[in-house]
Amino acid sequence: MSDNWIVQNLQRALEVWNEKLSEIWVIITQSPESFKGGYVWAVITGIHGALQAVGYALLVLFFVIGVMRTCGSFAEVKKPEHALKLFIRFALAKALITYGLELMTSLISVVQGVIATIMDSAGLNMSSAAVLPEEIVSAIEESGFFESIPLWAVTMIGSLIIWVLSFVMILNVYGRFFELYMYTAIAPIPLSAFAGEPTQNVAKSFLKSYAGVCLKGAVIVLACIIFSVFASSPPAVDTDAAAAAMVWSYIGELIFNMLILVGSVKMADRIQREMMGL
Repeated sequence: MSDNWIVQNLQRALEVWNEKLSEIWVIITQSPESFKGGYVWAVITGIHGALQAVGYALLVLFFVIGVMRTCGSFAEVKKPEHALKLFIRFALAKALITYGLELMTSLISVVQGVIATIMDSAGLNMSSAAVLPEEIVSAIEESGFFESIPLWAVTMIGSLIIWVLSFVMILNVYGRFFELYMYTAIAPIPLSAFAGEPTQNVAKSFLKSYAGVCLKGAVIVLACIIFSVFASSPPAVDTDAAAAAMVWSYIGELIFNMLILVGSVKMADRIQREMMGL
């Protein structure tokens, strides 16, 4: 590493970004069952199992409410076709509560398969690192004291933005896992709403939202792949320009690409909302 403070500051910022991006690349390919050694998943499945009893109780409640609101009289309930419809709805709702965990883990497995397919198709095993070009390092080291003053300002602003974007990205990835765990833990309660026709929209919205959270992983991988392609082709450096202009041009374009990456990850939230509105 260079002895120049400006170069060191920029390189540390890029190292933080590269470390967070590599961490994202590793985390996003993991399933919730294996994340953090599987300890969190064990706790979540225990909560899910405990809430199944609550789900069964709500199942009966929602079923009774549904029968009271959809049937005009007790004679209507005794009709074979209507009784069969109610029985099928009750049986399906009970099956969802009983096997809801298996259904949700199957959906996660499907999405993880999609993520693996995207990565294999792109031919990338890990994201490309952002590296400070040697031309910029040489220009900074050759700058005098007065020429270094604007470089300090550009470097501090650029480094701060890169640090912030790094933590925004990693928080989005960890936030997805938190959402998956929370949805899995409380699943028996909203799924019990399938038992009643008036309340079934609650369960449908829950499943659509859960599917949107799962698909966040695919969106994040796509965004990282696109950024990796940009990072593997760094911007051209004008060696005739002043050192401050060279640094500002390089950092500005790099931050612009990082903002696109963060924006693409944020787009997953809109996809989730659109899925809930289906």
